[in-house]
Amino acid sequence: MKRILLLVILVLLLIVAWQWRGYINQQQIELWIEQAGLWAPIFFIVLYAAATVLFVPGTVLTLAGGALFGPIFGALINLTGATIGATLAFLVSRYVASDWVEQRAAGKMKKILDGVEDEGWRFVAFTRLVPLFPFNLLNYVLGLTKIPFLHYVVATWIFMLPACFAYTYLGYAGGEALKGSESMIQNGVIALALIAAVAFIPRVVARLQQKDGDEK
Repeated sequence: MKRILLLVILVLLLIVAWQWRGYINQQQIELWIEQAGLWAPIFFIVLYAAATVLFVPGTVLTLAGGALFGPIFGALINLTGATIGATLAFLVSRYVASDWVEQRAAGKMKKILDGVEDEGWRFVAFTRLVPLFPFNLLNYVLGLTKIPFLHYVVATWIFMLPACFAYTYLGYAGGEALKGSESMIQNGVIALALIAAVAFIPRVVARLQQKDGDEK
């Protein structure tokens, strides 16, 4: 009975999130953060985690985190919120909504299940570095695998870091540019270099996998 009730609540929250998705933009987030005062970092982490669970795209939040909190602290806040949200989605899938997740994931299930079966935490690391699957859905699907909880959380946190930092810095550079900062050109170049480096990661991973396969 409790499981059904939790599932109903989750579905209702998803419906609300879908109806309100148009209101979640950088200006609205900045307004909420200003109103939160000293609680702003905690509020932002909770907001990011909830967005992750409710299938709200996190790009806007990541950019806003960089603009509001800076490249270092902002990356830490973004990464914490994303990891907590990914962890909650994993737990919901594993213990509450497994049937619903299986229906929603459809054809993606077998590839992910086989990947975790063969590679374990390395597959989680790979999917965090190389976005082959939608992030929000992937968190739920991974909850259906046999991967240990701690392996999932640690791999998620570590291997989301490169992309998280790059996009957080992009948000920071954009915020500084709007303020008319003298270093906006320098910040822009650094942000673009970081994004390019993250985009190059899949090629490096593919080469490493090929090399490993050749050695075997």
